Amino acid sequence: MTTLEVILVVLAGVFAGGINTVVGSGTLVTFPVLLAVGFPPVTANVSNSLGLVPGSFSGAVGYRRELVGQGPRVKRLLPASLLGGVVGAILLIKLPEDAFAAIVPVLIAIALVLVVAQPWLNRKLAERERHEHGGVALWIGVFLGGIYGGYFGAAQGVLVMGLMGVLMNEHIQRMNALKNVLTAFVNLIAGVLFIFIADVAWDAVLALAVGSVIGGQIGAKVGRRLPPTVLRAVIVLVGAVAIVQILTR
Repeated sequence: MTTLEVILVVLAGVFAGGINTVVGSGTLVTFPVLLAVGFPPVTANVSNSLGLVPGSFSGAVGYRRELVGQGPRVKRLLPASLLGGVVGAILLIKLPEDAFAAIVPVLIAIALVLVVAQPWLNRKLAERERHEHGGVALWIGVFLGGIYGGYFGAAQGVLVMGLMGVLMNEHIQRMNALKNVLTAFVNLIAGVLFIFIADVAWDAVLALAVGSVIGGQIGAKVGRRLPPTVLRAVIVLVGAVAIVQILTR
């Protein structure tokens, strides 16, 4: 890459790291940028997943206060994320790109409905017993979200947040902190596999890593101060943009 292209990728990484920490869909910024500077689609996707790993963990660290007391949830749901990430990474290499991407807008739309309906659903479900960790339904949902994240990853956070909002009785900021941990490990496990089974553009990975770490910290400082209503609105806005971008690719 030229110097100008490196700067562009770093800036894209900053934005992606920030938006991923707050909600997700940073890939919808970085992936097109990598394509624009000349990387083939699969190489761009693989390099993007690896490059955003440090930013995902940076955002998780930024939300560490909201993670206090959530160790049991992490232990329960993390295997689902890791297993899903492995499956998604293999699908990326083995299947045509359109095979999975065709259902992505539908998945995001369902997640947005869940996010918008969360307060109403919480009131309706208040008298019903819900599992502390979201039960089997959330485990399966996180697993499917991991598959999606390992394959492409855009708006994975929207999907996970929507599921947690319906299946767990928890404050949205604490769910967001948990989401950051789960999606970070999806990116990590998929990235490790990509090193061995796919072509990686290491210059792009490094540029994205630098930018996403900075963005992760910025996102944590901004996102944790947003009231639930505003954060929910951000989730809906980003998810809607994700649908438009995927449908117009």
